[in-house]
Amino acid sequence: MTNDWFQRVGSSIPRGFSRYFVLDLLKKKPHTGKEIINYAVEQSNGIWKPSPGLIYPLLGRLLDEELIDETKDGRYQLTKQGEETAQDVDKVNEIIKKQLDVLFRLGNVGRFVAIDMLEKISTIGSILSSNFSNMTEEETRKYKKFLEKELKNIQEKESGKKVKKIKIE
Repeated sequence: MTNDWFQRVGSSIPRGFSRYFVLDLLKKKPHTGKEIINYAVEQSNGIWKPSPGLIYPLLGRLLDEELIDETKDGRYQLTKQGEETAQDVDKVNEIIKKQLDVLFRLGNVGRFVAIDMLEKISTIGSILSSNFSNMTEEETRKYKKFLEKELKNIQEKESGKKVKKIKIE
């Protein structure tokens, strides 16, 4: 099913995806920029071919944000902060996978809802990704608290417990 989705969207990868792709890849082991590009091409069966003009500036931003550092041999690896960020992304990914699995089982209506949800998530991720370094400590704390509450609510719902409604400030 994922392969069908890649075929529909062609080479248009959602904005912000590259950032999380790189962080996820670097969780496994350090890579050079070229290795990151080659891995993306290989994993997408040649559908997504990120250019050096995309990957190297992205690596520069991740270095500036102290999520990665560069080794003496030119490879990039996650910092402690980068590992924590990657773990947060894993939690969100797991929730989204579960939700998409249910939606795709519902047929065409489910697919429509899933695609709409992916577009919204991509937009939110892009906004946060581009603004995260400019957020104040207070804004970052509030956003983190909001996400933690949402994650808790989803986990409670999955386990059959009563879910409280969250008030967004």
